[in-house]
Amino acid sequence: MHAQKGQQHQLEKSRQLQRGLCLAAKRSKERRFHALYDRMSRPDVLWRAWMEVRANGGSAGVDGITIDEIEKEVREFLARLTAELKGGKYRPKPVLRVHIPKPDGTTRPLGIPTVKDRVVQQAAKIVLEPIFEADFRDNSYGFRPKRSAHQALSKVKTSLVRGWWVVDADIKGYFDSIDHELLVILLKRRISDRRALRLIRGWLRAGVVENGVLTPTYVGSPQGGVISPLLANIFLHVLDECWERSFSHLGQIIRYADDFVIICEKRYMAKEALKRVAQILSRLKLTLHPIKTRIADMAKEGFDFLGMYFRKQRGKLSGKLAPFMWPSAKAMKAARAKLRQLTSRRDLRYAPSEIVKSLNPVIRGWRNYFTVGNSTKKLQDLDRYVRHRLHILMSARTKRGYLGQARYDTWLKGSGIQYFYQPGTCGPRP
Repeated sequence: MHAQKGQQHQLEKSRQLQRGLCLAAKRSKERRFHALYDRMSRPDVLWRAWMEVRANGGSAGVDGITIDEIEKEVREFLARLTAELKGGKYRPKPVLRVHIPKPDGTTRPLGIPTVKDRVVQQAAKIVLEPIFEADFRDNSYGFRPKRSAHQALSKVKTSLVRGWWVVDADIKGYFDSIDHELLVILLKRRISDRRALRLIRGWLRAGVVENGVLTPTYVGSPQGGVISPLLANIFLHVLDECWERSFSHLGQIIRYADDFVIICEKRYMAKEALKRVAQILSRLKLTLHPIKTRIADMAKEGFDFLGMYFRKQRGKLSGKLAPFMWPSAKAMKAARAKLRQLTSRRDLRYAPSEIVKSLNPVIRGWRNYFTVGNSTKKLQDLDRYVRHRLHILMSARTKRGYLGQARYDTWLKGSGIQYFYQPGTCGPRP
């Protein structure tokens, strides 16, 4: 009981710190903050950082030390880390690069910092985020407190009521292209603490280990780092700021991390918007992907954004063209690939209840994200697909190689398998 009260007290202290920093940043847009490094190394901040890193899970970095190993001696670990930070002896280790498979057969590089580095990065995020949140614009939704992809999707759909031309933008290799010196200049707008800036530089320049080979990093911020999403938002805040100040008359920009669209009323506005956004990004030493970036005419076509496909179609009741959204072809392909993997014949060695147990979290997670919009048909398609796959799997378990429909339906009813589609949760079908 006393331990729980102590933890709650430390949590509240760190939240008070955040509220104070955010209020101070809002009161003075020109203020630069000092003594931030000392706040990052406070015991209450490091304890909260550890708790959040533990909750997020993840594998070990280059040192091979896991979260479970640290948890066995967490108090000693945090005491040593506090002493290292206060004594100026903390040095970040390189990130471990792994490649995550994508549905299209390619891979996405992911950088895994050590657990110790993740804790310090989380402590830095706790301290720095409220300062920069005071500056961030309302059109930015990615990796921000109390903001979500659903809010971004809703904003896009609302903006499409009047918007007919969309700049569907793609920044070429964004996380690998962030210029370190430019980023530090942007950080200095709000940070005057040299030790805090040195700490961030250390993470940026720590290097990457892949297949046992260390490669120095002179540009970019590896995806997978705790601090990377915040740094990415700070970098692209220049785009939001410049657009709001000079080009908002051309269209509404809606950004989720490095994914963004600009919704315009007229074709000439979209063409000018594309030109202007390319100019802004060039100042940040970034470029738009020449093939993936395009202008969509909503009277004839649609576009993908955050896993959804947006298209204007005639409503069944009104007969007027209106914006609709449903899971994109790419998202559907990824869902089917995952379902196929979990219902493979190779898994016949597992009991049916175990297969259902592995499917349900996938179904719930997908359903929770994609029930927004007009997704009824797509969710029903996935329900039919998963039941088809389960029928094949259950048939393979019989001697004849086929399970009759009646027996399969009886098994399915008592299996506990969940549904992608739940009546009343989705908007009308287009």
